[in-house]
Amino acid sequence: MKTAASFRKKQLVRRSFFQRDPLSCARDLIGAELIWGDCAGIVVEVEAYAAIDDEAAHTFTRPSARSFIERNKAGAAYVYFSYGNHWMLNVLVKGKANGFVLFRAIEPLRGIELMKKRRGVDDLRQLCSGPGKLTQALDITDQHHEMDLCADPRHCFVSDAKGTFDVVADKRIGISRSAHLLWRFTLRGSTFVSRAVKR
Repeated sequence: MKTAASFRKKQLVRRSFFQRDPLSCARDLIGAELIWGDCAGIVVEVEAYAAIDDEAAHTFTRPSARSFIERNKAGAAYVYFSYGNHWMLNVLVKGKANGFVLFRAIEPLRGIELMKKRRGVDDLRQLCSGPGKLTQALDITDQHHEMDLCADPRHCFVSDAKGTFDVVADKRIGISRSAHLLWRFTLRGSTFVSRAVKR
């Protein structure tokens, strides 16, 4: 079994990767590397959101989210401001079922000193262990909304097609509707997740 630390041989994640349902896409993003400018990290925690019949998804209450899906290709960045505090990075999934994958945590790999400066913390495990921390560390804002994450090698994902990772599924965090769904995915044993998995 490969771990995040042993993940080395990678290829750019193509648009076809995001042209399927959000659950399988979210699960398979665990262990991928998120590259953002001079910084990068291994994806260790995500959540899936479905465009249909998911009361926790923006598409349930926001026409703007539904319009976003209509006008963008799979692999586009969906960035929004949460509770007036921080930005949230999602990627659009369009296939058998449309939806989004929210990035909740990464294990920092490169650009760590820059991340520390942006976050104002030195603890490596606190740099990107939450969706707001992640966007602050990578300096992600609304200027990246609708960016194509399949076209720019400085803002993309890379993955090892042969890599296998031990992924854990549990309930999503911080929601009250559709809260029973096991649509949060984490890398088993990672100390970089936003919240430990309940046993």
